[in-house]
Amino acid sequence: MKRLILIFISIATFSGYAQKHITLEECYSLVTQNYPLAKQSQLLETQYQLDAEAINTTKLPQFSLDAQATYQSDVIEVPIPNTTIQPLDQDQYRATLSANQLIYNGGLTDASLKVKSAQLKTKQKQIEVSLYQLKQQINQLYFSILLAQESELLLKAKQAQLEAKLKEVVSGIKYGVILPSSDKVLEAELLKISQQFQELESNKIALIETLSSLIKKPLDASTLFQNPLVQTQFQHDLNRPELELFQLKKEEIAHSESLISKQNAPKLLGFATGGYGNPGLNMLDNSFQAFYTVGIKLNWNVFDWNSKNKQRESLAINKDIIDTETEAFKLNTSIELNKQQKEIEKIEGIIASDEAIINLRKEVLQTADSQLKNGVITSSAYITELTNLYEDESTLVRHKIQLQLAKANYNIIKGQ
Repeated sequence: MKRLILIFISIATFSGYAQKHITLEECYSLVTQNYPLAKQSQLLETQYQLDAEAINTTKLPQFSLDAQATYQSDVIEVPIPNTTIQPLDQDQYRATLSANQLIYNGGLTDASLKVKSAQLKTKQKQIEVSLYQLKQQINQLYFSILLAQESELLLKAKQAQLEAKLKEVVSGIKYGVILPSSDKVLEAELLKISQQFQELESNKIALIETLSSLIKKPLDASTLFQNPLVQTQFQHDLNRPELELFQLKKEEIAHSESLISKQNAPKLLGFATGGYGNPGLNMLDNSFQAFYTVGIKLNWNVFDWNSKNKQRESLAINKDIIDTETEAFKLNTSIELNKQQKEIEKIEGIIASDEAIINLRKEVLQTADSQLKNGVITSSAYITELTNLYEDESTLVRHKIQLQLAKANYNIIKGQ
């Protein structure tokens, strides 16, 4: 017998460990990792690497190959009689290979890289913001599943109580203490409970499938959703990723301003050209010749019709726009936090009333239970009181879940 008990305990323990569990924090983590939008972060990183490599090629020698063949209607002639200098051919040919090496461009290349890096950080933070906003959707699904889960437990308790009461009633009918057909009323109520189980299970499965699709993790009706004890501190100091996004946008503008200031900087290049053609560099030698030139050149756009100043003014306006967006976001979030705090305080007050009502309902049901046993009331009257208690307990469970949801949403709004 002892061995049988040990085997039963071992099986029960294994089943407990085998059952899948999931928490609200795990759902947050999984949706930020597995939601399709999360893949964009790595794609943006790869794109940045390609852009950076393309920009860095400006530091490398640039080669160009040119070839041409021309026929000229007239050529240079030396206007000296009886000279041995032959006039140039009217058909001329030339092929050249040129190399240009950037020596100095005022830091334009590095400024371009910084702008690209700032753009990458801004885009990645925008993805983080979009993923963060999914957390409230996760909250709604998770706590709805939790409510269905808790409602099932409550309904099972009601079912067990009715089944126990049915046995008592059957025994009472047998001995003539309770009126005949009282058991039929209880059996009908048990059938209603079976219908309620089916409805609860169907709704729960639909919610679980939606959550499973969002977080890309297999979940089913057997998964245990742990009830989190959400803690909330009513402080309106924000830690939202949107605030970091606004700051990164301003940093991107600052780098863009630096890039604009360097676009008019002088550019110094070294160059070399080698070629073969007729004529070569010696215009008086009418034959095919190899030739080359080397040197340095300076390019400086000293006047741009005030274009750069206008671009700076446009960027300054963008900064002001971001400041107003930041201010509006903080205001709206503060209003939302205050609204959510009032909701939490309201639900806490309702829960206190729920508990007082349930205590009274339990006393009434206890009296009804005693009256049913003595044949003073019918099964219908007993079921009415039991149903009243069950509905009030269901209301309490719903309010407790709503309180947890409100607290979780408050934390998400605050950025905690």
